Amino acid sequence: MIKDLEGAIKGSESLVFVNFHGLKVSDETKLRSELRGQGVSYRVSRKTLLARALKGKAEGEIPELAGEVAIAYSNDATSSPREIYNFQKSHKGMLNILGGIFDGKFVDSAYMMELATIPSREVLLGKIAFLLKSPIQRLALAVNEVAKTK
Repeated sequence: MIKDLEGAIKGSESLVFVNFHGLKVSDETKLRSELRGQGVSYRVSRKTLLARALKGKAEGEIPELAGEVAIAYSNDATSSPREIYNFQKSHKGMLNILGGIFDGKFVDSAYMMELATIPSREVLLGKIAFLLKSPIQRLALAVNEVAKTK
């Protein structure tokens, strides 16, 4: 079990520690399917085994892991915190982000929440495209108005 956890930790860009106290089985099944659809893996583990697997894997100190703990991890740096955050918003009080590992360092829950609120790559590309299109569109309108007056 420790080897599986170590493999999951090594192969992921980011890892989120989740307290799932009070989560019903039906809600956890829904959570797992939503995470799987976004390429995020989810694993429940005993805290002692998780602590052994985490030893020496990242810089800093492991955040306080209170209650029942699971990990969510993925190859994308922001998808695991974002998907846990999205599920947390729709199911109030069932999940708590306790912290995680990002960029080879243990980070607290506030940092993971900041990562979770970063929009996805597609959304950011859409915003950039809109910003690039806007000045060009205004220039075309200005040229059109000048052409109408002459």
